[in-house]
Amino acid sequence: MDDIRDVLVVGGGINGVSIARDAAGRGWSVTLCEQDDLAAHTSSASTKLIHGGLRYLQFGQFALVRKALRERSVLQRLAPHLVTPTSFVLPHARHLRPAWMLRAGLWLYDHLADTGPAFPHTRRVDLRRDPRGALLQPRYRTAFSYADARVDDARLVVATAMDARERGAEIRVRTRCDQLIRHRDHWLAVLRQADGTVTRMRARAVVNATGPWAGNLLERAGMDAPIGLRLVQGSHIVVPRLYAHDSAYLLQQPDQRVVFVIPFDQDYSLIGTTDVDYEDDPARVRASPAEVLYLCASVNQWLRTPVHPEQVVWQFSGVRPLLADHHHDADRVTRDYRLHLDHQQALILSVLGGKLTTCRTLAEEAVDQLAAALGRGDPAWTANGPPLPGGDGGTVAMLLPALHAAYPQLPENLLQALARRHGTRAQVVLGEAQTVAQLGQHFGAGLNALEVDYLVEHEWVREPEDLLWRRTHVGLRLDGAQQQALADYLRVRTATAAALYPATPG
Repeated sequence: MDDIRDVLVVGGGINGVSIARDAAGRGWSVTLCEQDDLAAHTSSASTKLIHGGLRYLQFGQFALVRKALRERSVLQRLAPHLVTPTSFVLPHARHLRPAWMLRAGLWLYDHLADTGPAFPHTRRVDLRRDPRGALLQPRYRTAFSYADARVDDARLVVATAMDARERGAEIRVRTRCDQLIRHRDHWLAVLRQADGTVTRMRARAVVNATGPWAGNLLERAGMDAPIGLRLVQGSHIVVPRLYAHDSAYLLQQPDQRVVFVIPFDQDYSLIGTTDVDYEDDPARVRASPAEVLYLCASVNQWLRTPVHPEQVVWQFSGVRPLLADHHHDADRVTRDYRLHLDHQQALILSVLGGKLTTCRTLAEEAVDQLAAALGRGDPAWTANGPPLPGGDGGTVAMLLPALHAAYPQLPENLLQALARRHGTRAQVVLGEAQTVAQLGQHFGAGLNALEVDYLVEHEWVREPEDLLWRRTHVGLRLDGAQQQALADYLRVRTATAAALYPATPG
């Protein structure tokens, strides 16, 4: 049996990998296990925003909004190639909310945040003159433009996990925590890999970062859930790009909700989200036809040219584990989080609730609590720590000149895609390749064997879905034959990957 570890993190979503990174950076011995792929569920099914949550102001959640707004700048500094500051257009409709109310909310939003060049203050927009008004019906004449950011959520998870590994954490994907046996001063964990191999390990503390499965893990440990979670389904649709500019839209709805329209993966627009209570297995969640119709109808109240269900090229859905509260409507349930530390015997900390934007500060608070309980004085470091892997070269626009200089014969669109996905690690992906022929087999949409090999070796890719929909979004562009060719290549390429590239540090 392995020597005792300081902490076992169960769950490979954004909160789990962020906690593993923070703890590893403090010098702790850390193992993280994830029963599927990193970001396989909720953390890759978000609206892909780093934002304060403007609509939460109307519910009085000022502390949550302030915390999230302060984290925008931190995350943008940590991963500038993944977190893109974006202007959001909020059109005014007199029958929904008066203009003074929108102005007041946006004024408060600005003043709760750390604004600067990347996140400028709100301004009023004349939709009859601003090019962004062309998307909207002519009856809408006034809007407000405010700042937030969008993000590649799954890649943020992977970059965080890579940083955790580089700081000494052990990352085990497709490894289920089958059983937790509690002793006075440690846990015995039984871990089962996808091939059925069972290993046992000891840890001084366990972090339950399993999201919607938090209650299930506690049951496996013979414990009761400390607080009720309300599972809420959020669905999104992707359609061919609706407009050419790079702003996003926040569209108010008569039911007091909002729906976003966001530029997505260069050629598409993302529309979301819904809020529907969910009671089934979170792994089985799917966008329903009713949700697709709802999202189309929601944007069609605003758009000059309507969106129809048959235009949808991809739809995805995730289950948000929200803190159960007194609100009847799912969209009003708080997006804040709670950390519950049980120290009756060996420590177990359960992460309950939360949102993508607050992942770093949640992790810092979690590891601070564990440190105090374990009697460790290791200081917090992530707020001012170095960027995530790939983030040390700035934005994509800042990276491209160096890539062009290093690889003058490679296509512009290929270099852009690699910079967006990998930041400065794009040069690690390409290595000494100088021509398209040296990139190896081409699967379509600019995806080549050289990048696939890198994703297998360094980013835990094992199944086609990992690559098609999380490490990249080329699933939008590859046809059935191309996807099968990729699956065949991966099957051969990953046959020995576990032996060649183990999860252990280094």
